[in-house]
Amino acid sequence: MESPGTNKNTALVLAAAIIGLALVICSFIAAGALNNFASNKNTITVTGAAKKQIRSDLIVWRGTFSVQSPQLPDAYNKLKQDLARVKSYLMAKGIAEKDLVVNSIQTIPIYQTSSQGMQTSVVEAYRLIQTVEITSKEVDKISELSRTSTELINQGIQFESQPPQYFYTKLNDLKVSMLAEAAKDARVRAEQLAKSSGGKIGPLRSAKMGVFQITPLNSTDVSDYGINDTSSLDKEITAVVNAEFYVK
Repeated sequence: MESPGTNKNTALVLAAAIIGLALVICSFIAAGALNNFASNKNTITVTGAAKKQIRSDLIVWRGTFSVQSPQLPDAYNKLKQDLARVKSYLMAKGIAEKDLVVNSIQTIPIYQTSSQGMQTSVVEAYRLIQTVEITSKEVDKISELSRTSTELINQGIQFESQPPQYFYTKLNDLKVSMLAEAAKDARVRAEQLAKSSGGKIGPLRSAKMGVFQITPLNSTDVSDYGINDTSSLDKEITAVVNAEFYVK
Protein backbone atom coordinates (compact mmCIF):
# COMPACT_ATOMS: atom_id res chain seq x y z
CA MET A 1 0.00 0.00 0.00
CA GLU A 2 1.38 3.42 -1.02
CA SER A 3 2.06 5.98 1.63
CA PRO A 4 0.38 9.40 1.67
CA GLY A 5 3.76 10.99 0.87
CA THR A 6 4.09 8.94 -2.31
CA ASN A 7 0.63 10.02 -3.55
CA LYS A 8 1.49 13.62 -2.81
CA ASN A 9 4.75 13.43 -4.81
CA THR A 10 2.96 11.83 -7.77
CA ALA A 11 0.35 14.59 -7.80
CA LEU A 12 3.06 17.25 -7.71
CA VAL A 13 4.92 15.64 -10.63
CA LEU A 14 1.69 15.37 -12.63
CA ALA A 15 0.80 19.03 -11.95
CA ALA A 16 4.26 20.17 -12.98
CA ALA A 17 4.00 18.21 -16.23
CA ILE A 18 0.62 19.76 -17.04
CA ILE A 19 1.91 23.24 -16.29
CA GLY A 20 4.97 22.64 -18.46
CA LEU A 21 2.87 21.38 -21.36
CA ALA A 22 0.59 24.39 -21.06
CA LEU A 23 3.58 26.73 -21.16
CA VAL A 24 4.88 25.03 -24.32
CA ILE A 25 1.47 25.32 -26.02
CA CYS A 26 1.18 28.96 -25.02
CA SER A 27 4.63 29.68 -26.41
CA PHE A 28 3.66 28.13 -29.75
CA ILE A 29 0.43 30.15 -29.86
CA ALA A 30 2.30 33.34 -28.99
CA ALA A 31 4.95 32.66 -31.61
CA GLY A 32 2.26 32.03 -34.24
CA ALA A 33 0.47 35.22 -33.32
CA LEU A 34 3.72 37.17 -33.57
CA ASN A 35 4.49 35.63 -36.94
CA ASN A 36 1.01 36.49 -38.19
CA PHE A 37 1.39 40.00 -36.88
CA ALA A 38 4.77 40.33 -38.60
CA SER A 39 3.48 38.93 -41.89
CA ASN A 40 0.51 41.28 -41.78
CA LYS A 41 2.81 44.20 -41.16
CA ASN A 42 5.34 43.19 -43.83
CA THR A 43 3.08 43.95 -46.78
CA ILE A 44 2.53 46.92 -49.03
CA THR A 45 -0.68 47.92 -50.78
CA VAL A 46 -0.56 49.89 -54.05
CA THR A 47 -2.87 50.93 -56.86
CA GLY A 48 -1.90 50.29 -60.46
CA ALA A 49 -3.56 51.80 -63.52
CA ALA A 50 -3.54 51.40 -67.29
CA LYS A 51 -4.92 53.83 -69.88
CA LYS A 52 -5.70 53.43 -73.55
CA GLN A 53 -7.26 55.67 -76.18
CA ILE A 54 -9.92 54.14 -78.41
CA ARG A 55 -12.18 55.26 -81.23
CA SER A 56 -15.82 54.16 -81.18
CA ASP A 57 -16.79 51.55 -83.76
CA LEU A 58 -20.59 51.64 -83.35
CA ILE A 59 -23.04 54.55 -83.41
CA VAL A 60 -26.70 54.84 -82.44
CA TRP A 61 -28.55 57.92 -83.70
CA ARG A 62 -32.16 58.99 -83.31
CA GLY A 63 -34.15 61.71 -85.03
CA THR A 64 -37.58 62.88 -83.85
CA PHE A 65 -40.31 64.62 -85.83
CA SER A 66 -43.75 65.80 -84.76
CA VAL A 67 -47.03 67.31 -85.99
CA GLN A 68 -49.95 69.02 -84.29
CA SER A 69 -53.58 69.30 -85.38
CA PRO A 70 -57.02 69.88 -83.78
CA GLN A 71 -58.22 66.59 -85.24
CA LEU A 72 -56.44 63.33 -84.41
CA PRO A 73 -56.97 61.70 -87.86
CA ASP A 74 -55.56 64.81 -89.55
CA ALA A 75 -52.52 64.74 -87.27
CA TYR A 76 -51.97 61.06 -88.03
CA ASN A 77 -52.17 61.57 -91.79
CA LYS A 78 -49.75 64.48 -91.64
CA LEU A 79 -47.31 62.43 -89.54
CA LYS A 80 -47.55 59.57 -92.03
CA GLN A 81 -46.63 61.94 -94.87
CA ASP A 82 -43.69 63.33 -92.89
CA LEU A 83 -42.44 59.82 -92.15
CA ALA A 84 -42.38 59.04 -95.88
CA ARG A 85 -40.34 62.20 -96.53
CA VAL A 86 -37.96 61.47 -93.66
CA LYS A 87 -37.33 57.93 -94.93
CA SER A 88 -36.83 59.24 -98.48
CA TYR A 89 -34.30 61.79 -97.22
CA LEU A 90 -32.35 59.23 -95.18
CA MET A 91 -32.23 56.68 -98.00
CA ALA A 92 -30.97 59.41 -100.34
CA LYS A 93 -28.11 59.82 -97.85
CA GLY A 94 -27.19 56.15 -98.27
CA ILE A 95 -29.16 54.59 -95.40
CA ALA A 96 -30.67 51.21 -96.24
CA GLU A 97 -34.34 50.90 -95.28
CA LYS A 98 -33.58 47.67 -93.38
CA ASP A 99 -31.22 49.61 -91.11
CA LEU A 100 -33.89 52.16 -90.24
CA VAL A 101 -36.05 51.51 -87.17
CA VAL A 102 -39.30 53.47 -86.94
CA ASN A 103 -40.60 53.65 -83.37
CA SER A 104 -44.23 53.79 -82.32
CA ILE A 105 -46.18 57.05 -82.32
CA GLN A 106 -46.51 59.03 -79.11
CA THR A 107 -49.78 60.94 -78.79
CA ILE A 108 -50.01 63.98 -76.50
CA PRO A 109 -53.34 65.80 -76.07
CA ILE A 110 -53.10 69.59 -75.79
CA TYR A 111 -55.72 71.00 -73.43
CA GLN A 112 -57.34 74.40 -73.58
CA THR A 113 -56.42 76.99 -71.00
CA SER A 114 -59.10 79.09 -69.27
CA SER A 115 -59.05 82.88 -69.09
CA GLN A 116 -57.64 82.48 -65.58
CA GLY A 117 -54.69 80.53 -66.96
CA MET A 118 -55.91 77.16 -65.64
CA GLN A 119 -55.80 74.02 -67.77
CA THR A 120 -59.24 72.67 -68.65
CA SER A 121 -60.38 69.19 -69.67
CA VAL A 122 -61.16 70.33 -73.23
CA VAL A 123 -58.75 69.03 -75.87
CA GLU A 124 -57.89 71.70 -78.43
CA ALA A 125 -55.29 69.76 -80.41
CA TYR A 126 -53.21 66.60 -80.59
CA ARG A 127 -49.45 66.45 -80.88
CA LEU A 128 -48.03 63.29 -82.43
CA ILE A 129 -44.34 62.41 -82.11
CA GLN A 130 -42.36 59.70 -83.87
CA THR A 131 -38.70 58.68 -83.75
CA VAL A 132 -36.47 57.03 -86.34
CA GLU A 133 -33.36 55.18 -85.16
CA ILE A 134 -30.20 54.02 -86.90
CA THR A 135 -27.57 51.65 -85.47
CA SER A 136 -24.49 51.39 -87.66
CA LYS A 137 -20.78 50.68 -87.77
CA GLU A 138 -20.38 53.48 -90.33
CA VAL A 139 -19.60 55.88 -87.52
CA ASP A 140 -18.33 58.85 -89.55
CA LYS A 141 -21.19 58.63 -92.02
CA ILE A 142 -23.93 58.62 -89.37
CA SER A 143 -22.14 61.32 -87.35
CA GLU A 144 -22.31 63.57 -90.40
CA LEU A 145 -25.96 62.67 -90.94
CA SER A 146 -26.79 63.65 -87.36
CA ARG A 147 -25.45 67.14 -88.10
CA THR A 148 -27.09 67.66 -91.47
CA SER A 149 -30.49 66.00 -90.96
CA THR A 150 -32.05 69.23 -89.69
CA GLU A 151 -32.19 70.14 -93.39
CA LEU A 152 -35.58 68.45 -93.16
CA ILE A 153 -36.84 71.58 -91.42
CA ASN A 154 -36.57 73.32 -94.81
CA GLN A 155 -39.14 70.81 -96.08
CA GLY A 156 -41.61 71.90 -93.41
CA ILE A 157 -40.90 68.95 -91.11
CA GLN A 158 -40.47 69.66 -87.40
CA PHE A 159 -37.39 67.48 -87.13
CA GLU A 160 -35.01 67.28 -84.17
CA SER A 161 -31.68 65.42 -84.33
CA GLN A 162 -30.68 63.87 -81.02
CA PRO A 163 -27.00 63.61 -79.99
CA PRO A 164 -25.50 60.32 -81.26
CA GLN A 165 -24.37 57.63 -78.84
CA TYR A 166 -20.95 56.10 -79.48
CA PHE A 167 -19.90 52.61 -78.37
CA TYR A 168 -16.85 50.34 -78.55
CA THR A 169 -17.81 46.74 -79.29
CA LYS A 170 -14.47 45.06 -78.43
CA LEU A 171 -14.49 46.25 -74.83
CA ASN A 172 -14.57 42.79 -73.22
CA ASP A 173 -11.43 41.65 -75.05
CA LEU A 174 -9.65 44.90 -74.21
CA LYS A 175 -10.66 44.74 -70.55
CA VAL A 176 -8.62 41.58 -69.88
CA SER A 177 -5.39 42.94 -71.35
CA MET A 178 -5.79 46.31 -69.63
CA LEU A 179 -6.29 44.73 -66.21
CA ALA A 180 -3.08 42.76 -66.78
CA GLU A 181 -1.27 46.02 -67.62
CA ALA A 182 -2.70 47.66 -64.50
CA ALA A 183 -1.43 44.74 -62.38
CA LYS A 184 2.07 45.17 -63.87
CA ASP A 185 1.93 48.87 -63.08
CA ALA A 186 0.96 48.04 -59.49
CA ARG A 187 4.02 45.81 -59.11
CA VAL A 188 6.34 48.51 -60.50
CA ARG A 189 4.93 51.01 -58.02
CA ALA A 190 5.32 48.53 -55.15
CA GLU A 191 8.95 47.84 -56.13
CA GLN A 192 9.73 51.55 -56.17
CA LEU A 193 8.18 52.07 -52.72
CA ALA A 194 9.92 49.05 -51.22
CA LYS A 195 13.27 50.05 -52.71
CA SER A 196 13.04 53.51 -51.16
CA SER A 197 12.80 51.88 -47.73
CA GLY A 198 15.49 49.27 -48.35
CA GLY A 199 13.12 46.35 -48.91
CA LYS A 200 12.25 44.03 -51.77
CA ILE A 201 8.90 42.97 -53.12
CA GLY A 202 7.86 39.37 -52.56
CA PRO A 203 4.90 37.39 -53.90
CA LEU A 204 1.48 38.89 -54.53
CA ARG A 205 -0.71 38.51 -51.44
CA SER A 206 -4.03 39.71 -52.92
CA ALA A 207 -5.42 41.69 -55.81
CA LYS A 208 -8.78 43.30 -56.49
CA MET A 209 -10.10 45.04 -59.57
CA GLY A 210 -10.88 48.71 -59.02
CA VAL A 211 -12.95 51.02 -61.22
CA PHE A 212 -13.05 50.43 -64.96
CA GLN A 213 -14.23 53.54 -66.73
CA ILE A 214 -14.62 55.05 -70.18
CA THR A 215 -14.35 58.83 -70.38
CA PRO A 216 -13.94 61.49 -73.08
CA LEU A 217 -10.34 62.30 -73.97
CA ASN A 218 -8.56 64.54 -71.44
CA SER A 219 -11.40 64.14 -68.95
CA THR A 220 -10.60 64.30 -65.24
CA ASP A 221 -13.90 62.75 -64.13
CA VAL A 222 -13.63 59.88 -61.65
CA SER A 223 -16.40 57.80 -60.10
CA ASP A 224 -16.36 55.00 -57.52
CA TYR A 225 -18.96 53.23 -59.65
CA GLY A 226 -17.13 53.73 -62.94
CA ILE A 227 -18.07 55.88 -65.94
CA ASN A 228 -19.29 54.72 -69.32
CA ASP A 229 -19.23 57.70 -71.68
CA THR A 230 -21.35 57.37 -74.83
CA SER A 231 -21.23 61.01 -75.92
CA SER A 232 -17.71 61.03 -77.41
CA LEU A 233 -16.38 59.48 -80.59
CA ASP A 234 -12.85 59.27 -79.20
CA LYS A 235 -12.53 57.99 -75.64
CA GLU A 236 -10.03 56.94 -73.02
CA ILE A 237 -10.32 53.71 -71.06
CA THR A 238 -8.84 53.44 -67.56
CA ALA A 239 -8.43 50.17 -65.67
CA VAL A 240 -7.44 50.13 -62.00
CA VAL A 241 -6.12 47.26 -59.86
CA ASN A 242 -5.56 47.36 -56.09
CA ALA A 243 -2.77 44.93 -55.15
CA GLU A 244 -1.06 43.86 -51.91
CA PHE A 245 2.49 42.40 -51.96
CA TYR A 246 4.67 40.80 -49.32
CA VAL A 247 7.81 42.75 -48.51
CA LYS A 248 11.08 40.91 -47.81
